[in-house]
Amino acid sequence: MEPDSLEARVDALEADVRQLSRRVQASEQDAAAARVLAGAVDRDVAQFHGEFRDFRQASMASFNALREDMTDMRTEMNNRFARVDERFGHVDNGFIEMRGKLDATAAGQQHIVDLLQRLIADQR
Repeated sequence: MEPDSLEARVDALEADVRQLSRRVQASEQDAAAARVLAGAVDRDVAQFHGEFRDFRQASMASFNALREDMTDMRTEMNNRFARVDERFGHVDNGFIEMRGKLDATAAGQQHIVDLLQRLIADQR
């Protein structure tokens, strides 16, 4: 082997080693940055999970309150309808009573008309 050739090869190897050292250092820095980002993402996911859980609980509480309000409103409306039906029953009874009185009055008036017609017929 010639010394020039060996020296050139060693220089080339040293240059490659320096380049590889720079690349390894850059990779180590990239890996460290990736770990920092992964930690931040992990914290963000945990925070999002907590916020989502809180949102879900708040939504469920709202839905439960709405369901309770709807149940109360349905019960109140059923009670009101029952009272309205009861009052319509009183009105119906009132109409039936008035119909009876009007029928009695009409029968009485018809009797008066019949008596008047008999009197008029007797006068002729």
